[in-house]
Amino acid sequence: MIVALTGELGFSDTEAGTLMTGSLLACAVACLLSSRLAAGKGRYLVARAGLGLAAAGFAAAAFIPSVPVVVAGVLIGGLGAGGAVSAGGAALGALRNPDRASGLSGFANRVIVSVVLFVVPVLGAGMGSAFGLLAGLALAALFTTAWLPGSPASTTDGPRAAAAPGKGSRSTTLAGLGLLACFALWALSEDSLWAVAATMGADQARLDETGMGLVLSLSTLGGLLASGLIGLAGRRLGRTAPLAVALVAGAALKMLSGTVTDPGLYMAVIIAWNTIYMLAFIYIVATAAALDASGRWSAPVLGVYLIGSSFAPFFGTFLSASAGYDVLGYVLAGMTLVLAVPLILISRLSVRIDREAVGNPPTNINKAAIV
Repeated sequence: MIVALTGELGFSDTEAGTLMTGSLLACAVACLLSSRLAAGKGRYLVARAGLGLAAAGFAAAAFIPSVPVVVAGVLIGGLGAGGAVSAGGAALGALRNPDRASGLSGFANRVIVSVVLFVVPVLGAGMGSAFGLLAGLALAALFTTAWLPGSPASTTDGPRAAAAPGKGSRSTTLAGLGLLACFALWALSEDSLWAVAATMGADQARLDETGMGLVLSLSTLGGLLASGLIGLAGRRLGRTAPLAVALVAGAALKMLSGTVTDPGLYMAVIIAWNTIYMLAFIYIVATAAALDASGRWSAPVLGVYLIGSSFAPFFGTFLSASAGYDVLGYVLAGMTLVLAVPLILISRLSVRIDREAVGNPPTNINKAAIV
């Protein structure tokens, strides 16, 4: 998108980057502001309005060559995407198996991203391809909103709607708020490394652009495998133990990334870290979904992730420039280990709540919602 903005409309790199940052922040804010409505009776309205705005905004940016229209379209598209993310996240809570649902969601995400990353270069990184494809995806998704399982607040058809243990309890509320705070900080630690991965690879491991391209491709493949595994396994792998292993392993890989100097080893570390990242991401989202069947916590979870992620480029580049890549690796690893403690405790609580919900199955099950 930045290439399209600078190439066709004459934006500077800074202007294009600022606009895309604004779009991402608009997405995050819209997700957070609409999460309560998406967790209740307004889920379908939020989904349809969000996808409609996203399709209209990105289509305008793609096909109307006017700077004011493009700026407005990209920001409106971001706002609409936030509503779609909120509704989709909330719907995860109503599904019977949050681990499988989150795994399949992650798998679908990686597949779509892979297709887009393949198609855009083939078509040429222009406004029509970069923003037009996103508008088309939003329009296609608009026709699937009726498949979303409803909230227990508005219907008893959802597979987990008959029981939402602990929904109003103080412990669950504190756990949900803690999860959102931890997820934002975890996003900061993860994306800070990704923000400097290319320059760090070039500076300390003599990795060229071809090598980084291979890292990106294999990282995407690793994410596909990880999400597919969780989607197939569902509850059989558990939730807390895999999350703990992923967080600790991720911390170790972050620390290694700032110290290795061999190009091949650096590539292996970054690819492994990206694969582990997807595992942890999916289990955190599943934890949010399992805490409340209405989607009270899974609706805003991606919004807070984007908030943390938006500060990552500044944090990562500032720390690496001022203290060095090795210090960056140690700091990010330390952040992950500290965050692992509350995340593991919250995951344990979510497992208990999830088991109570499964132990009280609803009598009227919407088969489409299960799928």
